[in-house]
Amino acid sequence: MKILIDGDACPKAVLQICLEKGRQYGIPVWTVASFNHEIASDHHIVVGNAPQETDLKVVNLSEAGDIIVTQDIGLAAMVLGKGGRALSPTGKEYRPELIDNLLEERELKAKYRRSGGRTKGPGKRTLVEDQDFEEMLLRLLQG
Repeated sequence: MKILIDGDACPKAVLQICLEKGRQYGIPVWTVASFNHEIASDHHIVVGNAPQETDLKVVNLSEAGDIIVTQDIGLAAMVLGKGGRALSPTGKEYRPELIDNLLEERELKAKYRRSGGRTKGPGKRTLVEDQDFEEMLLRLLQG
């Protein structure tokens, strides 16, 4: 088992929680990000800046039983298909039985934006989200 982090959009607090819990549980933590990001990690992989390059590298590195941290629903779906677990930086676990609905919602929002509509982005990160993430990560590591 390893923790793989999609580092292109990972909050620093989430990265620190993963590194801390990885050390505590003796689980390696890998980060993958484009060369535009500076990430301090023992196992960091730098990829190019092409669209989806980070996601593809994370999928290729993932194995059944791994925990992947990502905001990308498409990446989460691919990881679930390989038998991994996927966790958002807000502490929500992407579940196989719900992923189809999340993908459909993502597509509807993208279609709306392409037609000129605006959707609301994420709000400012809160301490509660950090706590929720840490609690869910611990559940996945212990169970």
